[in-house]
Amino acid sequence: MSAPKGNALIGQSGGPTHVINQSLVGVVETALACPAIGKVYGALHGFKGVLEENLIDLGAESRETLEAVAQVPGAALRSVRKKPTVEECERAFAVLKRHDVRYFFYIGGNDSAETAHILSEMAAREKHELVLYHVPKTIDNDLRATDFCPGYPSAARYVSLCFLGDNVDVRSLPGIKINVVMGRNAGWLTAASALARQHPDDGPHLVYLPETAFDPEEFVASVDAVNKRLGRCIVAVSEGIHDAAGKLFADSKETDSHGNVQLSGSGALGDKLASLLKARLGEKLRVRADTFGYAQRSYFGAASAVDSGVAREVGRVAARLAASGAAPTGTISIRRESGSPYRANYVRSELSAVAKVTRPMEAELLSGVHDVSPAFLDYLRPLVGELPRAARLSDIAVPKR
Repeated sequence: MSAPKGNALIGQSGGPTHVINQSLVGVVETALACPAIGKVYGALHGFKGVLEENLIDLGAESRETLEAVAQVPGAALRSVRKKPTVEECERAFAVLKRHDVRYFFYIGGNDSAETAHILSEMAAREKHELVLYHVPKTIDNDLRATDFCPGYPSAARYVSLCFLGDNVDVRSLPGIKINVVMGRNAGWLTAASALARQHPDDGPHLVYLPETAFDPEEFVASVDAVNKRLGRCIVAVSEGIHDAAGKLFADSKETDSHGNVQLSGSGALGDKLASLLKARLGEKLRVRADTFGYAQRSYFGAASAVDSGVAREVGRVAARLAASGAAPTGTISIRRESGSPYRANYVRSELSAVAKVTRPMEAELLSGVHDVSPAFLDYLRPLVGELPRAARLSDIAVPKR
């Protein structure tokens, strides 16, 4: 197909990340340089902004402003969680036609890819010439057909740093510490906690992921065993842990428009696990539970260098492919090259490869029912980058007098 001439529109959707604005600026700078593309608009609050015709002119922003925004976590265009209806798609197309939009870029995760897929199918039925590209992002790292998802390495770095801090804290004042990490259906982010292990007795000592069934009896026994051996225990728990039948340990009746159960924003899971330990192991047991929450997504200062660079590049590649006329729809997949430091190349994949479906951690990345394998750490280390070293005193005892 030949590249149509017209304007471009960009939206951001789903949970913000440390580097989502790198992808935004990557699309903007490349689209503005494409002869086939005229104006470059941004939709405030994603698809909701399209429906409300709440658009801004991104081409009017200075280069200095764009570069500064690229370094900031959170969605600069603001975000949304919305699955469009057929009627809303029809209204959206009316807005696109009024502004002569022929290129639509949607930056988001698998739910956003599903929205892009719905729009692309409607564009084909309406015979409206629209080039539509999904630009990947999600801290959950659960998009298929890609080495990693932009946003994940930085969130993984944040999680690793938090557990690194808990190691020195709980070693100072021993007790049992439970940290609940984001991850509804996939344990990638919770698993990143294992990077905090720098000494043989470092935590997390137990890592519970959605990829394995959660057994409360095993949990209590394992925590008790570690605590008796070390005098302390640090536990990493995914918010999506469930039993063998798939029932969430901390169930919720609240769902979003895509049907996803809402698990974040509450300390219910941590409180439930802490209460279970106290009930079974003694009320005097020192147990603390934290829910990391939204800080995992947009914490200043935790961005990974690899993550930032790749996030910018997927935006650039999406704009280049769209304007080349190579294919009317697609998503950008990252392919890891061998060797060190981390290098990647980028290819187009079909929207259907990532829309709606999620990618759990593969079996070879797990170890037993509550740990990760060395293969996972080898996968993650180049993405996260070097972490601070937690030095220790040698604790050479002075003879008693």
